[in-house]
Amino acid sequence: METLQVQQQVRLEPENSSALTNLYGQLDANIKLLSNRLNVDIHYRGNLFDISGEDSKRVSACKTLLENLYRESLAGSDLSEQTVHLYLQESALESLSTAESSGQVTIKTRKVFIKPKGRNQQHYVRQVRQNDINFGIGPAGTGKTYLAVACAVEALENDRVERIMLVRPAVEAGEKLGFLPGDLTQKIDPYLRPLYDALYEMLGFELVDKLIEKNVIEVAPLAFMRGRTLNNSFIILDESQNTTREQMKMFLTRIGFGSTAVITGDRTQVDLPRGTSSGLGHALHVLNGVKGISMTQFGSNDVVRHPLVQRIVEAYDAFEEKEEQERAAKKAANITLQRDRQKAADNIKKEADA
Repeated sequence: METLQVQQQVRLEPENSSALTNLYGQLDANIKLLSNRLNVDIHYRGNLFDISGEDSKRVSACKTLLENLYRESLAGSDLSEQTVHLYLQESALESLSTAESSGQVTIKTRKVFIKPKGRNQQHYVRQVRQNDINFGIGPAGTGKTYLAVACAVEALENDRVERIMLVRPAVEAGEKLGFLPGDLTQKIDPYLRPLYDALYEMLGFELVDKLIEKNVIEVAPLAFMRGRTLNNSFIILDESQNTTREQMKMFLTRIGFGSTAVITGDRTQVDLPRGTSSGLGHALHVLNGVKGISMTQFGSNDVVRHPLVQRIVEAYDAFEEKEEQERAAKKAANITLQRDRQKAADNIKKEADA
């Protein structure tokens, strides 16, 4: 039986050849990406697009995406394949608004204008602006750290805080600190590189270096936080899954008046010694529901890096879930076996007593 095809047509106005060429992409790369990811057929003649597919939601999502992307193209945005990929993620295969929401969150810093992608990133930034302590949890590539740094820079430039503190536990993924050359600061710097990179992009190299010299921006390993009280500061604890329970409690109790803290981490990437409990998971459990503390959970759909990163995250999640199910089944089987053995032993004993 032939599957019924859903069809929609959209005419992009006003017709602009340069904007349309930008929308098509080199060798129609953007159109092919939309077609492959949404599983629809797209045929166009100038500014008239015919979309067909088996799923009405996907066809409608494609129509809205074309309209939104064309609007961006008319505004002068360069529509690379990465941009189209981000729009695809934001759509979540549902119809998007035909116009930009007036309440959409944006972050403006000295050098860049940042528009958080997707509902989770938008929610994350809103929560950071509204709460004193915020957790951003999820896999690599979801923008947790980058957006936290952007919020910190925005707060500093608007005089809402007096300084930025970037903190990270000095826990190694496979190598020892002693393996690296240099003094303690030089050994720590490679672990803080993602934070530096975000700051350089938003403020520029020269200004970041000046602010670090003046201690307006302070970068420190977590161990250096003990005994301090941080007022009027924006504090970011990155890679928090590598904190112990004691370190996490110590960090959270450093927060002073007028300060905002953002704790980012990925619970699947713990590098602590075997048998050591992660302070992040413990804190999420203990602080759940506490007023003034927000918790944003990112998933594979929020990954804003190469499309393969999302697939890698999903593959690992599926594999780990399968492993957990196998462990649970094996444990249940062992309990049943022990119960059967105990029952057999009890029967033998009863027969012997008889």
